[in-house]
Amino acid sequence: MIITQTPLRISFAGGGTDLSAYYEQREGFVVSTAIDKYAFVIVKERFDDQIYLNTMRKEIVGDVAEIEHELVREAMRMTGLERGVEITLLSDIPAEGAGLGSSSSFTVGLLNAFYIYLGEQVTAERLAREACEIEIERLGKPIGKQDQYIAAYGGLRSFRFQADGGVEVGRLRVSPAGVREIGARLHLFFSGRTRKADAILSEQQTRTGDRLKELDGIKELALELQPAVEAGEIDRLGAVLHASWELKRRLASGISDPAIEEMYALARRCGALGGKICGAGGGGFLLTYCPLDRRDRLLEGMAGYRRMPFQLEPDGSKVIFNYRRDVWK
Repeated sequence: MIITQTPLRISFAGGGTDLSAYYEQREGFVVSTAIDKYAFVIVKERFDDQIYLNTMRKEIVGDVAEIEHELVREAMRMTGLERGVEITLLSDIPAEGAGLGSSSSFTVGLLNAFYIYLGEQVTAERLAREACEIEIERLGKPIGKQDQYIAAYGGLRSFRFQADGGVEVGRLRVSPAGVREIGARLHLFFSGRTRKADAILSEQQTRTGDRLKELDGIKELALELQPAVEAGEIDRLGAVLHASWELKRRLASGISDPAIEEMYALARRCGALGGKICGAGGGGFLLTYCPLDRRDRLLEGMAGYRRMPFQLEPDGSKVIFNYRRDVWK
């Protein structure tokens, strides 16, 4: 039996510049972090040759091609795992569409689990690159690359998305105490609904040429954020989140709506310096940055929304249980 634990993520700045329609023209740049909420993948050997899949719906099939869950199917094809396994997917959040990158975390976690099950340990770079290939190239999802990379690498990171498809990975130079200070000022509130990101991201991809000014601004904010945070100017994160949200909401029609605008306005009135809807927008979690002396006011004012406490996560996808009985086959 193999169990992998892969973190979900929040993106601070640069989201949208990791889409190929942008970075192939001007290079993208994103600052994001893994959080201590996870996607878990369990792979267990079976006596028979069937494939059992336990997710929100159960599947029992005899061949990889028959699997309806597309991420599991393509991850098995990618790694060469063929039959005789039971696969279970679990998550710390209840559903897709929360804006925390769960689909990409599952893709990375599946690849990691399958490779370890087959006796091969691969790098974070390979996990991220192959997860991108599965989601973007094989399945044609209109998404960017940041989710797969932060899930594989973990930590507080910067990613430069190069025009040739390469990704330059950096770690922000922040002390453990500094990371805790950042985490103490961040809060996630659930908007009360989830959404499918594909429609929003498809529109965003199509409109990239008309929104280069906004995307350039979003990238500049990400480039500005990294040295500010490394210099200990933590409150700058709040200002960058606010400025990025003002630009992001112009990228596609479904990113914001009156309910989201009211939720964000309430958070600002209650002391948040800035915030954003996580992921593509349209629902899911609202991320806010709030100074410590305003924390109680924020939590009291946002009591009508469910809060999800979290901390920043230093590690990427990893194996937390490895028991391989038949190592010689």
